[in-house]
Amino acid sequence: MSEYDGHQYVGIDLHRRRSVIVRQTDQGEQLSAVRIVNDPVALGLQIEQAGTRPDVVLEATYGWYWAADVLQAAGAQVHLAHPLGVKGFAHRRVKNDVRDAADLADLLRMGRLPSHGSPRPRPGNCANSCVTGPGWSRSAPG
Repeated sequence: MSEYDGHQYVGIDLHRRRSVIVRQTDQGEQLSAVRIVNDPVALGLQIEQAGTRPDVVLEATYGWYWAADVLQAAGAQVHLAHPLGVKGFAHRRVKNDVRDAADLADLLRMGRLPSHGSPRPRPGNCANSCVTGPGWSRSAPG
């Protein structure tokens, strides 16, 4: 847990192998920006620093399921950003992963997130994904 005790907003720029996590105060002050290897344990350790029930946003792109499972298991309120809604990121003059994650957190904090909804907890969420990590898939019931 960081020195800041207020509510935190977290933006995650999720990629296939590595991701960037930016934590902000409720006033938009950046508390940290870290790059992690996509691993459930690494993600869990980083989200612990955001306090209780942080609001976390990530784009609903390929491979977001495992991260949402880990975040929900850690007590985060997970929000999915619609990829087409944040398409304007491509037209910025400065483009990097930290800026992308910070912009996602800003949009969520200001209530302007082009939402794709909040993932609903699934029965046994995290059971498969926390073990197998990114790129997991669940077989059809049967």
